[in-house]
Amino acid sequence: MPLPYIADQEYKNTDFTIDQLEKAEYDNCTFINCNFESSYLSTISFLECTFEDCNLSNIKVKDTTFKDVTFLNCKMLGVLFSDCNQLLFSASFIDCVLSFSSFYKIKLISATFKSCNFDQVDFTEANLSKSNFDNCDFINAVFYNTNLEQANFTTAINYTIHPEQNKIKGAKFSKAQIEGLLRSYKIKIS
Repeated sequence: MPLPYIADQEYKNTDFTIDQLEKAEYDNCTFINCNFESSYLSTISFLECTFEDCNLSNIKVKDTTFKDVTFLNCKMLGVLFSDCNQLLFSASFIDCVLSFSSFYKIKLISATFKSCNFDQVDFTEANLSKSNFDNCDFINAVFYNTNLEQANFTTAINYTIHPEQNKIKGAKFSKAQIEGLLRSYKIKIS
């Protein structure tokens, strides 16, 4: 049975921890200052939707579709994006806190990440090629077998990326943060 189709709706100041969001296909909808903390969004589709000033921490996203979705100033602690529907996954993250989340094996080519906090985020085996990480903080983030080719880290900070364990051909880094590429070699930089 197909999900109901909901288009061009705005949801404002709604607490979806009390009244669960209806399982549906949401197209071009906007969610402003909504609380989804620990909500089950499994099998829901979000197409060209915007989440602004929302709490999406610990949401359950098994087979959830996020296609051309924008997250603005959202708290997204502990989200397992690896559980999402990978076929259509595309999103932008601006001013978001994504600490303790997982992008394991996620394919997010040419994605935009601006002023995000990635404390202890897992990027293992993700494809983030051609993505832009503008003013992002990667303290304790994990990169292993990650495709970062042609990605832009010039204004990113606190990353530790082992060049031999990740694909970084054509990626851009700043001289000031070059230590993040050399930390694993235990050399002293002055």
